[in-house]
Amino acid sequence: MTRRFPMATLRRGFALASLAALILVSGCAPVVIGAAVVGGAMVATDRRTSGTQVEDETIEMKAGSRIREAVGDRGHVNVTSYNRTVLLTGEVPTEADKAKVEAAVRPIENVKNVMNELAVHPTVSLGEMSNDAVITSKVKASFVDAPDIFANSYKVVTEHGVVYLMGRVTEREANRAVELARGVTGVRKVVKAFELISEDELAHGQASAAPASAPAR
Repeated sequence: MTRRFPMATLRRGFALASLAALILVSGCAPVVIGAAVVGGAMVATDRRTSGTQVEDETIEMKAGSRIREAVGDRGHVNVTSYNRTVLLTGEVPTEADKAKVEAAVRPIENVKNVMNELAVHPTVSLGEMSNDAVITSKVKASFVDAPDIFANSYKVVTEHGVVYLMGRVTEREANRAVELARGVTGVRKVVKAFELISEDELAHGQASAAPASAPAR
């Protein structure tokens, strides 16, 4: 699940409360809010091993601490770890800060890949963050409604209207998820951060056993 590591603590506290309310109002299930999962099937249908899920949680927590040490209160950074691939989104004020964040995360134990998608510009408004949260919930809802994919096989992160899709999926599942996400109002772009598996791996339930690979763009 995505972890936000805000730099202005009080302001972001209100922001997260606002985002949580918006997501819950949208009626989508399951819903991920910070470290909480609303809906009971998330772990049971996750294609990562239980050990890898724990590793991803640990990576996110360690990343938060190291990012704060690296850039302090400058900007805000969201960290999402899936199968030990770390996605960095959010905003920092300078290219130097962007590089510092990545340098702080890469040495963390068990991190295999880092996708640094941080934008270099002022922190977005609460309204923009709320809009991103609504887009995420709508994309997830479209996955739940689709009969030909497993919604809980995907992780969805939205920043500035750009939707990042993560997960261990087949090429067919990846293409279908991108198609659905592009059909959601407000989505400006879809970025694929998938690890592709074969249809045979999926059929034989071996998706969680394969080692991490570089994400596909």
